[in-house]
Amino acid sequence: MSLKSSNKTDINTTELVITIDPETFEAAVEKEYQRQKKNIQIKGFRKGKVSRKLAEREFGEGAFYEGAVNALLGPEIDAAVKETGLVLVDRPNVEITSIGKAEGVELKAICVTKPVIEISDYKGISVPKEVKEITDEDIDKQIDIIRKKNARIVSVDDRAAQIGDEVTIDFEGFFGDEAFEGGKGEDHPLRLGSGQFIPGFEDQIVGHNIGDEFDVVVTFPEDYQMTDYAGKEATFKTKLKAISFEELPEINDDLVKDATEFDTVEEYRTDIKTKLEEAAVSQADSAFENAIMNKLIEKVDAPIPNCMYEQRIDSLMRSFEQQLRQQGMDLKLYFQYTGMDMDSFRETYRDRAVNEVKLRLALEKIAELENIEVTEDEINSGLADLAAANKVDVETIKKFIPLEDYTTDLKVQKAVDLVKENAVIDNTSAEENKDAE
Repeated sequence: MSLKSSNKTDINTTELVITIDPETFEAAVEKEYQRQKKNIQIKGFRKGKVSRKLAEREFGEGAFYEGAVNALLGPEIDAAVKETGLVLVDRPNVEITSIGKAEGVELKAICVTKPVIEISDYKGISVPKEVKEITDEDIDKQIDIIRKKNARIVSVDDRAAQIGDEVTIDFEGFFGDEAFEGGKGEDHPLRLGSGQFIPGFEDQIVGHNIGDEFDVVVTFPEDYQMTDYAGKEATFKTKLKAISFEELPEINDDLVKDATEFDTVEEYRTDIKTKLEEAAVSQADSAFENAIMNKLIEKVDAPIPNCMYEQRIDSLMRSFEQQLRQQGMDLKLYFQYTGMDMDSFRETYRDRAVNEVKLRLALEKIAELENIEVTEDEINSGLADLAAANKVDVETIKKFIPLEDYTTDLKVQKAVDLVKENAVIDNTSAEENKDAE
């Protein structure tokens, strides 16, 4: 391989002209012939017994060129990229400009390169940080959880249905005089006020008594998941068959003893408060870090190749598809439910992908500017859990993961820690927002 030239043709784009000498090309052609030989058949010759010379006369001199070039491309381009020191973010677009036994091969590779990021003032970033104050109301909400778990269901037959009741209904939906698919239910349980049904449906049950038969008239939302129903007015023939409600027990020491590990209400409330305060601190820390990272993202204004965003979207979609499969669903079924297609679905990830790519580039640049390094002990420590989970040693794990990428991940995390440690808490803007509200 010989790198004939390297020219930057645009922002984040470099054109490499690479030549492959005739000897190297000839060896690749011969190797490709030997690979295909067993399948070559010409009239009058047994399959697999056709000479290369005869095959080239029959099928053309370039019969084995494509396979030979494909075999050479990867190593040749990798060598050229290494020689130039370029960092590519996408597969090069390759064009063969000349090819032949006598002259070898000349090719042009259009390479999309990693953008150069300039970032400053990443130390001393000023963002708000507030820890939520835990109130008696917050504690009461947690206590209500065990009250609901120990609630008694009380049937009602002496009053009309009201919000909060659990009702049992029969219903059938019609567009005009025609019943529609999926619009029928029998002995269906429904908590009034839960928002489980189309807006307006549950409100029209309120005020009816057991045994009442009545029409519920609603309009499907314009963005309803079943597009054929969206925006249409429907009438549901409805019968109210039962009404009940939850009767919550009084919170006292006896209930606490039965339902928790504590002996008294006071002990239980104290534990709840402690845990809520710990969660509030954790949430504040997370919000603080997110605010800092958003400030970093805002500092990145360099042109970034679109392929980097598309690759991140691909990664996010693969993760989502995996989650769907764990739930027994696939994208095709998901699209049917949501009314989306592949293009519109990809767009839902674009803003997130853009931010994540910018943040990653910013943190990698900070790691470079700060000369952040990762020791062998830190790498081994980080891989120890993964090795244990797979019941192998750390050295074995290293053979199966891209170690360079993993090392970069550790450097990026150190950069995150550095930026956080140097950030400044400033609640002035948060207080101003509260006053404005």
